[in-house]
Amino acid sequence: MADFGEILRSIGDFGLFQKLILLGLCFPNLILPFHLASLIFIQSDPERHCNTDWILRAGSNLSSEEQLNLTVPRQEDGTFSRCLMFTPVDWDIDIIREHGLNQTTDCQNGWVYNNIVYEATIVTDFDLVCGKANVVGLAQTVFMAGILLGSLLFGPFAESFGRQRATQIPMVIMLIFTVTTGLSPNFYLYMASQFLVGIAYGGFRINCIVLATEWVGVTKRSYASCLSQTFGGVGQCILAGMIFFIRDWRLAQFVMAVPIAVVAVYIWFIPESARWLLDQGKTEEAKKLILRVAAINKHTVPDTILEKVKCMI
Repeated sequence: MADFGEILRSIGDFGLFQKLILLGLCFPNLILPFHLASLIFIQSDPERHCNTDWILRAGSNLSSEEQLNLTVPRQEDGTFSRCLMFTPVDWDIDIIREHGLNQTTDCQNGWVYNNIVYEATIVTDFDLVCGKANVVGLAQTVFMAGILLGSLLFGPFAESFGRQRATQIPMVIMLIFTVTTGLSPNFYLYMASQFLVGIAYGGFRINCIVLATEWVGVTKRSYASCLSQTFGGVGQCILAGMIFFIRDWRLAQFVMAVPIAVVAVYIWFIPESARWLLDQGKTEEAKKLILRVAAINKHTVPDTILEKVKCMI
């Protein structure tokens, strides 16, 4: 009985087929770091103050500076408070100017953001400031927890249902919930979407390497892991440029979804691991696949190898 290493040497253990499948499986790692863009957008905390447009009903001609002076208290360092405002009153503007306001309250009508590095962020869209500032760290934790869970779930999944399905399904999930993230109307749906993106992220990162290495000979197997990490590093560099040019977090999600959609299409044409098929006793499927790989690599499979494949259960 031939082991799979012998079969690989007969059909080419690092031929054109292996190089194509390695490129196809590693390319998504160029895109996966882009999901860290969400975390970068979350961490942006721009200058802000409470929205105090209520006072414009009393004096519509107030300048922005005068409006702030009348409605927002100052901190000890002389800057305007980022989380407090004077309690709205139903007074004439002249009375407010003469007596001033003393009672403070939390922001009641949202915030006004100034000196924003990005056009739109998770912080500004969902007002993750002041009393809600602690959920910024929670959002990052949820994404990382998804990666951990995906790594744990799709390992056994690959053993039961194959390496092919364990790479295809995560990419489809990632595509769906990357778009969903960009469309999220509230922070709760955003977190749920990012959790599912994290699951897909973790599941694909593990199984793309497994599927690639099972088609590569022992002497070249390290190339699969190294190339995967290299693509990830290059993706981090591209991410920096993307964040520089794309300042809207929702637009960034849709831009990320485009290459993921491309991967989600061609990933269905990447074949199953013949090693896994043989372990599952699916020798006929494995034999057809081995012959196809040999043809791509321009190798001829000896009849003795094919006979041994038929005997493998």
